[in-house]
Amino acid sequence: MGNAPRRPVKLHEAAPALLEGAMRTATLRRHTNETRIDVSVNLDGTGAYRVATGIGFLDHMIEQLSRHSLIDMDVTVEGDLHIDGHHTAEDSALAIGAAVAQALGDKRGIRRYGDALSPMDEVLTRVALDISGRPWLVWRTEFTQVRLGELDTELIEHWFHSFAQAAGVTLHVETLYGRNNHHIVESAFKGLARALRQAVEIDPRKGDAVPSTKGVL
Repeated sequence: MGNAPRRPVKLHEAAPALLEGAMRTATLRRHTNETRIDVSVNLDGTGAYRVATGIGFLDHMIEQLSRHSLIDMDVTVEGDLHIDGHHTAEDSALAIGAAVAQALGDKRGIRRYGDALSPMDEVLTRVALDISGRPWLVWRTEFTQVRLGELDTELIEHWFHSFAQAAGVTLHVETLYGRNNHHIVESAFKGLARALRQAVEIDPRKGDAVPSTKGVL
């Protein structure tokens, strides 16, 4: 499918605070008539990644998501790119989001909320999220190009929407200002990464409590 070269995934030791319990990892396979996707994540990683979607620009963005969230990601996609990139973009987001949700388990002890101001040269993007179990996306970002590399820019919002749906998060993304389309997209992915890093972290003050007065998320 013309996939990018696969990078070796770094191996590392578990965080000491988590050695007594199960590691927060997930492996997910999503195979349909449109895409064949295999995803593994480790929420307590170092930001090691191996990404091959067949769309170079999408690879670059998912790599940013992994590196800046410190979530290890192994993502392999074989999609129907002879049609277009829609299914590859949508299904990769669904698979990554579902893997993150699976790795979170019952969400005991997590910080739950995360936010970030993400500068990228002349661009500034604000991202805020809540691992709420109530999927929602507010998207206030526009583009002046129809494509970046081999990816249609209209699929960027769809990627974030699909991720939020599958991960079960309330997600707000707003570009405050900026012009360069590449920078706008990259600042959004990096902002998501940094907000996600905060939200999935274990808060030692919460013990094993679910961060909700309902008792479940």
